[in-house]
Amino acid sequence: MITVAGAKALSKADVVVYDRLAHPSLLKLAPADSTKVYVGKAADKHAKTQDEINAILVEHASNGCTVARLKGGDPFVFGRGGEEADYLRDNNISFVIIPGVTSAIAAPAYAGIPVTHRDVASSFAVITGHERDDAGLSGSRQAGAAEGRRRWEKIANAADTLVFLMGVENLSEIVARLIENGREPGTPVAVIQWGTWAGRQKTVTSTLAQLVDVVRTAGLTAPAVTVVGEVANLRDRMRWWDNRPLSGKRVVVTRAREQSSSLVDLLRDEGAEPIEFPVIRIVAPPDHYKALDDAMGRINEYDWIVFTSANGVRAFWERLLQKGRDVRLLHDTGIAAIGAATADALREIGLVADFVPTVFTGAEIARQLPEVTGAKRVLIPRALEGGDDLPQMLSERGLEVDVIPVYETVLDLSGVNDVRARLLEGTVDIVTFTSSSTVKNFVTALGPTPPPMAGVALACIGPTTATTVRELFQREPDILAQEYTIAGLVEALRAASV
Repeated sequence: MITVAGAKALSKADVVVYDRLAHPSLLKLAPADSTKVYVGKAADKHAKTQDEINAILVEHASNGCTVARLKGGDPFVFGRGGEEADYLRDNNISFVIIPGVTSAIAAPAYAGIPVTHRDVASSFAVITGHERDDAGLSGSRQAGAAEGRRRWEKIANAADTLVFLMGVENLSEIVARLIENGREPGTPVAVIQWGTWAGRQKTVTSTLAQLVDVVRTAGLTAPAVTVVGEVANLRDRMRWWDNRPLSGKRVVVTRAREQSSSLVDLLRDEGAEPIEFPVIRIVAPPDHYKALDDAMGRINEYDWIVFTSANGVRAFWERLLQKGRDVRLLHDTGIAAIGAATADALREIGLVADFVPTVFTGAEIARQLPEVTGAKRVLIPRALEGGDDLPQMLSERGLEVDVIPVYETVLDLSGVNDVRARLLEGTVDIVTFTSSSTVKNFVTALGPTPPPMAGVALACIGPTTATTVRELFQREPDILAQEYTIAGLVEALRAASV
């Protein structure tokens, strides 16, 4: 969760100083060339002390940088935001405070639990689960002076709903203090771990008296939010997020970073945790567009231009603009798109495809491309690594075919260590492949001794990709999309999970 104001601040940042509970996807909102500084804290390990974090903020700001301090939840709800603002003021650093979305409300909401409800709760209180003295080492700190300010005799019945943040490690004491001070042992309680994180959120419900044993059995650890009160009973009626078909599934997305957002968003909408591993990176063709420039110079010689991917459309369009031309250049040329996504990319630049096959494959576009009187020549602007089936089948129809590379896909190893570690841990459920090149690069990236993948489902966007999976994995794909689109792939994942 992030506010519009928060997203705008990140978009302007030269430096992002971020915490452990700030979702990694939020870093994409910052400029690609911005500096990212991790200062996360866990109960037993701090990347930086609070004093070091303060110094980092002042250092970068003093160097003339615009600094975004990215925290999980709201900076002023047990987020040390007040202390950091104080330190900045003492050092004559100007700042803006942007309220966040506190986990005290967001995590219960994603578990189907409203913190208030007119029938059962008209008040709520947010309480820290622990007070510790930062003078000690992480994991060994003693209760600080602030612990003495907690008036359990007041807290226990201070509101209809009590929300404890950062309280899992101290759960037995919290439960004991609440019961000692008058909260009924049978009070409904819920604990939500990794609230709002797709694929990681986990919730248990219990009574106050049984809570410690239930949480221990479920293996829940920090970060977690504990909700005490009758509202916890509403979860069964209002549960909406963690009961979706892909909830809890960890899905590797191998698509190029430039293309991955649509698949990632759809997976998150279905409750899965996307693991981005863009094994391909899109770069300019080796001839630096020489062949494309030549084809554009004699574009009126082509009766059809056949686009085989959205990437091909974008590369063609960007080069057309760079050469000072626009879509008017194509007014006498038929435009064909291999499928719906490619046709959508054409619409984005103001072109409507004259032809889209009923089945989204190169073979079908070759078979179904309409006969046009006098048509002789076809241009195919595509990736350097494209296969031979489409041009060969068009040639067999008597057409002269020019295949022009407008981009190249190269191996991207930036996420290989994380994915390898996850495969070794057994924390990957599905790997998705959206083209043959993603399959080839995935195998190449993992190297000659890949981690075992027997328990990992392989999902393919279409038959060509599936053929490559069979060749390189020596096994059948577990999931094959019926409609060869990103939406079709997600639908196939849904169906397989039912």
